[in-house]
Amino acid sequence: MGLPLLSLIVFTPVAGAAVLMFLRSDDAVRWTALAVTILDLALCIAMLASFDTTTHAMQFTERRPWVPTLGITYALGIDGISALFVFLTTLLGSICVLASWVAIDRKVKAFMVSLLSMQALMLGVFCALDLFLFYVFWEAMLIPMYLIIGVWGGEGRVYAAFKFFLYTLAGSLLFLIGVIVLYFNGGETFDILALTAQDLPFPVQSWLFFAFLIAFAVKVPMVPVHTWLPDAHVQAPTAGSIILAGVLLKMGAYGFLRFSLPMLPEASVYYSTLMLSLSVLAIVYGGLLALAQDDLKKLVAYSSISHMGFVTLGIFALNLRGLEGAILQMFNHGVTTGALFLFVGLIYERTHTRSIADYGGLMKAAPVYTAFLALFTLSSMALPGTNSFVGELLVLSGGFAANLAIGAPAVFGALLGAAYLLGMYRKVALGPASVGVRFKIRDVNAREMVAILPLAVFVLWVGLYPKPFLNIIDVSVKHLLAQVHDKGSGQ
Repeated sequence: MGLPLLSLIVFTPVAGAAVLMFLRSDDAVRWTALAVTILDLALCIAMLASFDTTTHAMQFTERRPWVPTLGITYALGIDGISALFVFLTTLLGSICVLASWVAIDRKVKAFMVSLLSMQALMLGVFCALDLFLFYVFWEAMLIPMYLIIGVWGGEGRVYAAFKFFLYTLAGSLLFLIGVIVLYFNGGETFDILALTAQDLPFPVQSWLFFAFLIAFAVKVPMVPVHTWLPDAHVQAPTAGSIILAGVLLKMGAYGFLRFSLPMLPEASVYYSTLMLSLSVLAIVYGGLLALAQDDLKKLVAYSSISHMGFVTLGIFALNLRGLEGAILQMFNHGVTTGALFLFVGLIYERTHTRSIADYGGLMKAAPVYTAFLALFTLSSMALPGTNSFVGELLVLSGGFAANLAIGAPAVFGALLGAAYLLGMYRKVALGPASVGVRFKIRDVNAREMVAILPLAVFVLWVGLYPKPFLNIIDVSVKHLLAQVHDKGSGQ
């Protein structure tokens, strides 16, 4: 297209944040932030429209020297593995601004600056082709997310923000050590594609695998390093929860796809049974915890742990169905769970309670809200015809193909999902009338509908016609699998 398209996508939110600094009116700040996120989404759609689904090579690449003496470059590019996540980030950016329109009524400018900065850094993670640049984006994300939780969160926001920061910082520091080891063992380069082509000794791969595992497991999060997530979700404002569930949790799984599998193929094959076991543990344990919750936000938060377990299960199944299902399910989870957190935020704005026991009869008081909540609830439990069904079916079939004994318990996790989600919906929408008696609420308005509709479209689009999405990822996944099996055949 003759433009540094990826740089424009990554840094448009930064430019927008700079513009916000000069605005005085809160309304002007909100409208400008919305315009910036919509522009970024439009750039991303243009990128996808030009995306070549027939090659696994990096596209829209940009390379400029940054610190030549250390082999550090400013390098950006995307392939089929990262393209959907770039789009998801820009899509949820606009929805986060709309979700914060009324909910954030103090320090609006600072909040929108933090939100746009967070979006730019997340986009940088998915586009970086230099390991040092990746680490800069990866680590810098902590700052705006810490502020979003710690400044605009609930009553326990300080504790939740510190817990989030400490967990993720600890993982990031271990990741940094791994990056340094990889640099000296991979030819003293930070080029991700060059490092992928290296053939590291198995002892080095094994050490790096566990260093990366801890860093990525915190972000996913995998059991037992998951305890920061419920606190962060419960205390974060609605936009913060949407970002956490929709994009931030994908960073760890993306790390496995971009680094662990192609750079450490022997270790990935050797430790795949361990990873499959940890994945099933997360699926079942997260489902049981969600089943025990009375707080709407905690229920959705623990469901994320279970659903991300399906993602790591698909990744370490190390077969085509599992990997394609995992990537598609990462996108689906961002859409569906982001929507569920949006709906929790909308009802909380009206009632100022998240207790499931406080609700009932919502169908009569807010029929449109309840109808869309039903759609996203059915999507979260992977009902046929919704987006999550396609991804979960691929993951389960890949899991069974990889290891029957480990794949079987994952089905129990899916059944748990149906139990806690249908139980929640029955109490909130169909139970004895409480809404309209204890709470006088309105149905969704036009602004809220604008935020809801795109997510509903993708639930049905991916569920009924997933081919365009699978086409984007197919060639890159096949290439990744070829790398893993060619280099990992020694173990």
